[in-house]
Amino acid sequence: MIGSARIELATVDSTNKHAADLLHLTEVQHGTVILAHEQTGGRGQRDRQWRSQPGLDLTFSVVLRPDGLDAGHQFVLAQFTALAVRDALQRIGVQEVMVKWPNDVLVGPRKVAGILIQNEIQGGRVRHSVAGIGLNVNSDGDVEGALATSVRLELGRAVDAGALLTGLLDRLELRWRQAMGHRPGLEADYRDALWGRGRWLPMELDGAPIEARPLEVDAEGRLLVELQGGAVAPFGLDRLRFGPR
Repeated sequence: MIGSARIELATVDSTNKHAADLLHLTEVQHGTVILAHEQTGGRGQRDRQWRSQPGLDLTFSVVLRPDGLDAGHQFVLAQFTALAVRDALQRIGVQEVMVKWPNDVLVGPRKVAGILIQNEIQGGRVRHSVAGIGLNVNSDGDVEGALATSVRLELGRAVDAGALLTGLLDRLELRWRQAMGHRPGLEADYRDALWGRGRWLPMELDGAPIEARPLEVDAEGRLLVELQGGAVAPFGLDRLRFGPR
């Protein structure tokens, strides 16, 4: 069960790296949470630095063992994690929470959480996975520039980070069971939560600026978009990214 085992650290460079190091040294049980009071070298997608404020935000990683999940369907790990974060925020009253492909959680246009999934693949299957989550809880919103926010800023009051973590771990467990069981429901929820769906947005395709309309995400984690002219095609992170907002 997610959260049944927990390792708490005062300071660490990266909870994902700490989890990966443990996995190479010993048998870490599924659902183990590595939680840091301060993370000095957290990274997000495309190796971008994730900044958080010590003691104010949540930075943690979860060790997952997806029982032979086909590597071609590994994006489901990002989906269940992002939806669990969204669920937990909505349950405490945060409005307009959406998931920006592939793994950011936004409130309106502002980023409140980032997710980094790192998988070890063996024989075409996911042997184990580490899901890193950075959630701005009580910080001042200046942790990542003008397009960041925090739970405190959205609700107008300070939030008990420990209680929020407990709720988030509960939602992670529920969404995990869905990811390993009734996947169509998870995929439908992710589609409904997809930021920018149906809107024309500035993007970059192979480094060139375009406008495209996100539609949904396929089983391989590629974003299906409509291009100007009406063509519809799926693209991965190696070719497509969102442009400046």
